[in-house]
This record gives sequence, C-alpha cells and structure tokens, in this order.
Amino acid sequence: MVKNGAKNVASDNSIRKILITQPRPETDKSPYFELARKYSVLLEFHPFIRLEGIPAKEFRKQKIEIPNFTGVIFTSRNAIDHFFRICEEMKISVSQDTKYFCITEAVALYLQKFILYRKRKVFYGADGTNKSMFDVINKHKENEKFLYPCSENQQDNEIVNWLKNNRCEFATPFMYRTISNDVKEVMVKNEFDIICFFTPSGVRSLFDNIPSFQQNGTRIGAFGSNTSRAVEDAGLTLDIKAPQPQAPSMVAALEQYLASILKKK
Repeated sequence: MVKNGAKNVASDNSIRKILITQPRPETDKSPYFELARKYSVLLEFHPFIRLEGIPAKEFRKQKIEIPNFTGVIFTSRNAIDHFFRICEEMKISVSQDTKYFCITEAVALYLQKFILYRKRKVFYGADGTNKSMFDVINKHKENEKFLYPCSENQQDNEIVNWLKNNRCEFATPFMYRTISNDVKEVMVKNEFDIICFFTPSGVRSLFDNIPSFQQNGTRIGAFGSNTSRAVEDAGLTLDIKAPQPQAPSMVAALEQYLASILKKK
C-alpha cells in the first residue's frame, strides 16, 4: 500500500507501471499496447472523470440561440458530442456555412462523425496549443459570432479572455458537466511510476479523491496545454508533455520518455 497513491521512484530510474486516466482502448491494436510490449511496462486504464450531459430543458435557461452563431470553438471531442446532442434534442439544424475552430487536427477530424468535412469551414491550430488556435481564429474574428461549448465546471479562461480582449462576439454555453470518479482504491492499492492526465478535470479528480496527494517522485504526464497548466497549478512537477512537434500524442511522448530512461541505464 502506498501512502497518498504516490511512490518513491527507484534509484535505477526503472519504469514498471503506468496509469492512463482514460478508459481502456477498445481494440488490442492500440499503440498503447505496442508501447507496453516494447518497453515491458504494465499499463492500467482507469478514467478519472465521467461526463453528464445537460438536458435541453436545462440548456434553454441559458437563453443562447445556437442558430445566431456562425463559428464554433471546440477543444475536445466531448464538446463536439454534446454540441450536436443538444442541437438534436432541440431540433436545431446547424447551418452548412458554420465554421469550426478546433484545438487539434484530431478534434477537427472527429467532426466527420457529424458533418460533411470540408477544409474551408474546419480549422485547427498547428501544434495543439491555444496560441496556434488563436492564430487561426484571428483571421476570421471580424466576421464571426463564436460559440465556445464547454463543461459547466471547466472552461478555459485563457480562451475566454482572448475572445474578450480581441473584442469577439461570443457566448460560452454549458452543455455538459464533469464529475470525478471514485478512484481512491486504485490509487491506494497500486504503485504507479507514471500517471498520465488528459484534462484539467482529471487533475482535479486526483485531489478530489486524495486531497493530501504527494508526488514523491511519481512522474506526471499531461496532454494539452490546459492540462499541463492544471498539473503545474496543482503544485506537481510535469515530466512528460504532449503534444510536441516530435510527440503529437501521449503515446509518442511516453515512448520518447521511456527511451530516454533506457539510455541513462
């Protein structure tokens, strides 16, 4: 049993067990499992959060008329899911001229599940950072009214502040809420050498479960600039960061890190 779910890393820098704070991939062909085989590490998957959609009846109280907006900002696939769910529940037909501004190419490509994907109306940042997304939005801000769908208890203030400072016309509708899962038992009964987070809410869930959590040498990985900032704001040391030019995914960032550990041996 490990106090506070963290461990003291062995002096030989060995990595044995990695916690991925997301659901287990549905296919065994996931690159995560290739990584586990290549580096002889054990991967455990435990989602730290779950999402609960805000019903249309509750959404209406926000008095936001979706058809009045010409551009939508998406920072996650979850936001896409709930945006189109709300539109379906409210029988709103989204204009074919609507533009979509996404944090990454992966998020942008997910739109194919809901729309006819055309590059002239789907845009994304070059490197997964807010800044690169702002550079894209900046080219269109004069002619658009923006919607930024987000969680009731988690919005990116950097995005909101940028929209305000650049005098954009926008609204931030809450379409879902994030709830922390109970992962106390997982954290107490296991010794993880690396814990990987994918959302600021996941970081918050860690401290909801274990308020006295101490890192004690456990490496922390984060995907996305907002998640990285949440890790550092929580007083944790960030060891593995994605996306990066040479590591566009968390798997790639983990591989780089594990390879660097092997070189030190």
